Amino acid sequence: MLNLNKKVLKAGIIATVCLFSCTLCFNTATAKSRTKKSRANPKYIFYFIGDGMASVQIHAAEAYLAQLAEGDDVEGSIKADLLSMSTAFPVQGMATTFANNRFITGSAAAGTALACGMKTDINVISMDPTTSVSYNSLAEKAKEAGMKVGIISSVTINHATPAVFYSHTPTRKNYSDIANQLATSPFDFFGGGYWNNSGEDGAGMAEETAVANGFAITHSLTDLQAQANGSRVIAFDSVQDAGGHTGALYYDMDRSAVSGMSLADFTAEGIRILDNNDKGFFMMVEGGKIDWACHANDARAAIEDTIAFDDAIKEALKFYNNHPNETLIVVTGDHECGGMTLGFANTGYDTAFEILAKQTVSYEYFDANTWAAYKTAHENTTDIDADLWQIIFDNFGLDGAGLSATTDDDLTDYELEKLEAAFDKSMTGTSSNTSQEDSLLYGYYQPISVTLTHILNNRAGIAFTSYSHTGVPVMVLAKGKNESIFDGFYDNTDIAKKIAQVMRVDLNN
Repeated sequence: MLNLNKKVLKAGIIATVCLFSCTLCFNTATAKSRTKKSRANPKYIFYFIGDGMASVQIHAAEAYLAQLAEGDDVEGSIKADLLSMSTAFPVQGMATTFANNRFITGSAAAGTALACGMKTDINVISMDPTTSVSYNSLAEKAKEAGMKVGIISSVTINHATPAVFYSHTPTRKNYSDIANQLATSPFDFFGGGYWNNSGEDGAGMAEETAVANGFAITHSLTDLQAQANGSRVIAFDSVQDAGGHTGALYYDMDRSAVSGMSLADFTAEGIRILDNNDKGFFMMVEGGKIDWACHANDARAAIEDTIAFDDAIKEALKFYNNHPNETLIVVTGDHECGGMTLGFANTGYDTAFEILAKQTVSYEYFDANTWAAYKTAHENTTDIDADLWQIIFDNFGLDGAGLSATTDDDLTDYELEKLEAAFDKSMTGTSSNTSQEDSLLYGYYQPISVTLTHILNNRAGIAFTSYSHTGVPVMVLAKGKNESIFDGFYDNTDIAKKIAQVMRVDLNN
C-alpha cells in the first residue's frame, strides 16, 4: 500500500512538472508573440507640424469657437470648444525648441531638429552647423525602408519646414536649389503652396526636371482627384497665382473668396494616392500659415488656420480608425510665434473672443486687395474719409464715423488717434518701420492693417508681445502604435529620434 502511494505521488509530481513546463512554454511563446507584435513598427506614420503653434494658438481657437456660441460671462457656458488635437490624442508631451546658436529658434533649425533629430544653426536646412555634413531625415529613411513618402504644406513647398525633409542646403534662402532637390527626389507626393521663386529662374526649371523624374503636376483639386492611386504627383492650386500671398495657400478665412484648396484637401488626396504600398507610407503635413498670421499679429487668421490644421489632422484620424493597429500620428509645433497671450491689460479678466468674428478677411487679403485699391483711388487723401470708414466697418466691424446705431463698435479717442497715425504712415508710403517706435507699433507690416487687427485683438482680450518667434515649449501629441514613448518633457530633437525608434531606422546611418 505504501509503495502504491509512492508511485501515485511520483506520477502526480511528474504530471505537475510536465503541465507547468507546457504552460511555461505556452506562456513564453505567447509573450514572445505579443512582444513581437507590440514592437512591430507602424505601417503608416503621420507627422503634423503646426508652424508657429504652441498650446496658446490651439486654446485661442477653442475659446473663440466656444464664445461664438455663448458669451464668456454666461455662467455654466462652455469656455472651450475643443479641437481634435485636444480630444483625440491620449498622449500629450512637451518639447523645447532652441537652435544650436540661438535660444529663440527659426523654422529651418527647428525643422531640421524635427526631421533629423539634430541641432543646427539658424537658416541651415538639414546640415550640421558648419554646413559640411548633411543629416538624414525621417522621410529619407522611410523611403529607404520601402515606404512611400508625402510632404504637404500650406506655405510654399520649398519653404523651410517642408524643405528639411527632402533637401540639404546651407541656407533656406536657396529656393531654386531646394526646388530642384525636390524635383529630383525619390518621394511620391508633394502638395501645397506653389514654388517660392524669390526672383530666381528656378521654378520653371524645377517643374521640367520633376516631370522628367516621373511627377505629374496638378493645379486644381479636380486635376488632383483625377490622378490614379499610386501616381507620383506634385499638387498645387490654380488660385495661388493671384497677388498678395506669395504662392502659399490662402489663409483659410479667405478661401471662400477665391475657391481655393484647403490643407485638408491636400491631406485627404495625399492619403489616397500614397495608400497602395505593402510597406505603407510616411506623411508630413505642415500648417505653415499659423506662423505667418502670428508674425503679423492677426489673431483671427491664426485661429482659422489652426482650425484648418486640425481639419487636416481629422483626415489622418479617419484613416487611423480603419487601421488602428498599424498607424501612428504625431502632432507638434516647431516653435511659438508672436508671443500670443489670452488676456490683455485693458480687458483684465474679461474676454470677448467673439468680437474677432467681425473681421471678414486676413491682413494679407486686406493689404493686397482692399487697401491697395483704396490707396490708388485716394492718393491725395490726408485723413481717413467716409470711404475708408465704411471699408473699416465692413472688414473689421469697427466704427469711427457713426455708421451704426450701436455704440459697442465705436472707436475710443485713443484708438482713433492710433488709427489716424497708422493711416498717415501707410498713405505716405513710409511703412518700412525703421524707427524704434514704428518697429514696436507695426513690426514689418502695413501700419493701417496691423493697427486694425491690434485694436480688434485687444478688444477681444488677446495680445501679442512680438512680431517674431518666441522660446516657449511646444505640445507633442501622439496617437496609435507605440504612442506612449511620446509622453514627458524633452527636446525637439527627441521627437525625431522617437519616431525613428518606432520606425526602426537609424538616422545616423
